Amino acid sequence: MRIADLYKPIFKIWREDRQKVFRELIAPQAGERILDLGGYPHTWTSAPQAVEEIICLNLKVYPWKEEKDFPNHRIVIEEGNACALTYTDGSFPIVYSNSVIEHVGDFAAQEAFAREARRVGKRLWIQTPAYECPIEPHYLTPFMHWYPKGVRRILARWFTVWGLLEKPNKADIDEMVDYTRLLTKREMKRLFPDCRIITERLLWVIPKSYIAVRA
Repeated sequence: MRIADLYKPIFKIWREDRQKVFRELIAPQAGERILDLGGYPHTWTSAPQAVEEIICLNLKVYPWKEEKDFPNHRIVIEEGNACALTYTDGSFPIVYSNSVIEHVGDFAAQEAFAREARRVGKRLWIQTPAYECPIEPHYLTPFMHWYPKGVRRILARWFTVWGLLEKPNKADIDEMVDYTRLLTKREMKRLFPDCRIITERLLWVIPKSYIAVRA
């Protein structure tokens, strides 16, 4: 079993609820394009949109059919850096990202990601896990993201659900520790000053994730 297998049943429910809010607030229209920063086609094959094209942009092109037509849209995979986009200002009606900005590195890199998303997109939907939630979603272990990096490197392999299931080597652990940085609500407001910040909650109380929305 991998950590993704534990997430699937719950993620399916959360994803459906989130997509419903996305459609209500962002209102994708026929003829529009969506740029999905760091996204994967299965996000959109399971939640068809009334748009012309969806571009999934990642640092590396992963194995999948390069282009595929669906009843309501076409999905295209492109290679690129979300922190330094090559698209012109306002070139996409919608820029979307789900749980990616926390993986780009330090806060300076997150600022670049946010700046580029705001630059090329007219409407924005940028989601990320909440730093304030006590359960760290990548390690699936309480409080891990609140510890210093040195402590996380020590605990990651044998004292987290991620470490026990994935059996990471040192390089994997270093990548997880160095390139996973959860954001607070205050930081999200700073990164997306022209956006509304929506808070998703666990048990109606605990912040689970934040979504920057510019509709």
